[in-house]
Amino acid sequence: MSTYELSPCPICASRRAHEVADADEVTREVEGLWAFHMRRLRPETPPARLVDRVAFSQHPPIRVVQCDECGLVYRNPSERACELRALYADDAPDEAVLASLFENQRIAYRVQAERLTRETGRAGTGLEVGSYVGAFLIAAREQGWCFEGLDINERATTFARAHGCRVTVGDLQSVAGGRRFDAVAIWNCFDQLPDPRRAALAARALLAPGGVLAIRVPNGAFYVALRKRLRSPLAPVARALLAHNNLLTFPYRSGFTPDALTALLEHTGFRVQRVVGDVLVPVADEWTRPWAAWEERAIKRVLRTLARAGRAGTHSAPWIEVYARAVPRRPVD
Repeated sequence: MSTYELSPCPICASRRAHEVADADEVTREVEGLWAFHMRRLRPETPPARLVDRVAFSQHPPIRVVQCDECGLVYRNPSERACELRALYADDAPDEAVLASLFENQRIAYRVQAERLTRETGRAGTGLEVGSYVGAFLIAAREQGWCFEGLDINERATTFARAHGCRVTVGDLQSVAGGRRFDAVAIWNCFDQLPDPRRAALAARALLAPGGVLAIRVPNGAFYVALRKRLRSPLAPVARALLAHNNLLTFPYRSGFTPDALTALLEHTGFRVQRVVGDVLVPVADEWTRPWAAWEERAIKRVLRTLARAGRAGTHSAPWIEVYARAVPRRPVD
């Protein structure tokens, strides 16, 4: 059983925060998420294919709050850091689930690889933190990059290696000192780290002068805005937007806002170059009813278009990507 601890904001250390969702409200979100997906999945869907739809690595939060100082949305109380690491290290989805994730993500990650190449100006050497099945590593290779992966899950790294990826079991602190990369990418796991500030500093130390850090995270501001509508006449729309982007039940440790993430990076030795609003990668597969797969594509197409209309649009996007360049100054402690 997980043990929990109360904590200050993991970005600014403030203890001033207001409640976004209590235990009862989270329970209603869990029930709503199950009902949402049970309508959209075929009755014979194997339980293993419910992973990252209605079943997530972390249990639903006890309580979700938003920092009054920097705007970060986070679990409080939250799981202890050592237990969180063990949870992700021991997670062991079967081969069919890993293969499905690989195929879904490989196409979507081509966009990230192309965007990263534009932000850096050229392909070079890179490190992906939380590389999991290796889909981005393959996409980066197609763009001319020499990327390697880093993940704490042994089963996922074994799968990635079988697909020709260079992956090491470990975390940012385990990378040998003195190594430098042109880019460090942290897609879809920066939000699960117990100490994002420490992670940003560790990434900064691994970057060559002028190197780029790319981070993709769920948008806490989107969750806060939409969950307010869950008890209004707009509840079905709000629930669909949250569920299709894996935000219903808040299965993350932190939900960064564009402003909160920008502030964190600027205080750890980076200059933010670009913030991009986006949506969750497609999750529909052979177990999804055809009308539901069409619904997911349509909703995400509209959201992506709105999010990319301008810088302000990133505040209303379910996911955000931030590209930041290391600046030649000593990070603030």
